[in-house]
Amino acid sequence: MASLYENIMQLCQKAGITGGKLCSELGFSRSTLSDLKSGRVVSLSSAKLQKIAEYFGVSVDALLGSGQPRALNSRDERDISRRLEETLHQLEGGQEGLMFDGEPIDDETRELLYISLKSSLEVSKRIAKQKYTPKKYRD
Repeated sequence: MASLYENIMQLCQKAGITGGKLCSELGFSRSTLSDLKSGRVVSLSSAKLQKIAEYFGVSVDALLGSGQPRALNSRDERDISRRLEETLHQLEGGQEGLMFDGEPIDDETRELLYISLKSSLEVSKRIAKQKYTPKKYRD
C-alpha cells in the first residue's frame, strides 16, 4: 500500500504541480510534505486531509489508501455515534449553548456541524485502525 506522501505526490504529478505549489495554494507550510516524506509525521490533521482531497477532487479515503480504506464495522459505527452525541450534548449543554455572534445557531448550521464532526470522527477512526492494527492482521 502506498504511503500518504506517495499518494499526494502522484496526485500532484497528475495535476502537473509540485508539492510546494500545493502547499502554498492551500496555505500549508512547506514542511508539511517534507515531514511526511521523511517520516517525522505519519499523517496529517483531518482538516488538511480534507483540503487536499477537495483540491484534487478525490475522497479522503482515496487519499489515505489504495482506494480501499479499512471498513468501519458496526462497533466502530456505534463508537462514532456515541462520541458524536456526547460531543454535541456537551456543546449544547453549556451555559450559552451553541451560539454564533450571541445568537443560538440555526438548524442548518447545527446539521453542518454534525456532518463535519461525524466526518472527522470517521477519518480519525480509519487512521487509528490503519496505524494500530498489528502487521500480521493487516491486508
